[in-house]
Amino acid sequence: MLQWALIFLVVALIAGILGFSGVAGVATGFAEVLFFIFLVLFLVGLLAGLVKRRA
Repeated sequence: MLQWALIFLVVALIAGILGFSGVAGVATGFAEVLFFIFLVLFLVGLLAGLVKRRA
């Protein structure tokens, strides 16, 4: 999932450089959403691992 966020970020940067502001905005939005979903899943997995280790 982090890979998709990075892909959308690269697409947004390239589109922004070429002047396609609409495409860049959409790609940036997707990259942000995917990044935050990845971050939440990472934290949940980290906490689950810590709780499992203590039990």
